[in-house]
Amino acid sequence: MTRIPLPALIGLAVTGAYFLAALFAPLLAPYGLSEVVGDVWEPSSAEHLLGTDNIGRDLLSRLIYGGRTTIFVASAATILSFFTGSVLGLFAAVVGGWVDQLLSRFVDLIMAIPTLIFALVVLSVMPVTLPVLIVVMGLLDSTRVFRLSRAVAADLAVMDFVEAARLRGEGRGWIIFREILPNALSPLVAEMGMRFIFMVLFVSTLSFLGLGIQPPEADWGGIVKENKDGIVYGISAALLPAVAIATLAIAVNLVADWILDRTTSLKGGRNG
Repeated sequence: MTRIPLPALIGLAVTGAYFLAALFAPLLAPYGLSEVVGDVWEPSSAEHLLGTDNIGRDLLSRLIYGGRTTIFVASAATILSFFTGSVLGLFAAVVGGWVDQLLSRFVDLIMAIPTLIFALVVLSVMPVTLPVLIVVMGLLDSTRVFRLSRAVAADLAVMDFVEAARLRGEGRGWIIFREILPNALSPLVAEMGMRFIFMVLFVSTLSFLGLGIQPPEADWGGIVKENKDGIVYGISAALLPAVAIATLAIAVNLVADWILDRTTSLKGGRNG
């Protein structure tokens, strides 16, 4: 049985705790999402462990519900990004020719525009709903996944085992999903952790700017926006969501690093 290193265990525990809290938010939150239960910016107490926010809502409950929304949107956008980007990237590398050039130049065009500005322009003319937000974030970020998967697949496509599959008469689908994809998983898995954290930061930034999660729903970026004025008075309500984002980012990266090291060592052992 493979021993999991301590940093990976810590990352798994913290990541698991965040996802479980998001899954069971209605059971864990002591108060409702929009329930006003006290005065403005009350300090920590037995009734309100993290105090209250700018209009007297329980901050712990807001963070739990906000984490559920943030993690759901980031996870859905990451899945969409990787499905779209990796499939198109692998397809472009295997097919080559004008198809590869067309897809690559289109991705270069999209990447030439800063992602945040592109998202703000699109969301300013569209209804900001959860499905729209997920699709916009996922498709914009899929360009990064496309570049990575295409680069990895281009190196693998010229290797002997891929040429042997072509000589056996295997189709492109078999070559992409049975020959190239399993050997490309290691960098893709590591990148998935990074893209997930980017999605968390992305949706939080959009919410802080007013074009992300819309009230009465809450997310961590929106909670920062609601309580930012309290920083002037030494109120920590706006800093707690930032701490949540930072700890989640560190935890996911620890898990991604462990998975990358494990898959790389396993592959090296097979080749040896």
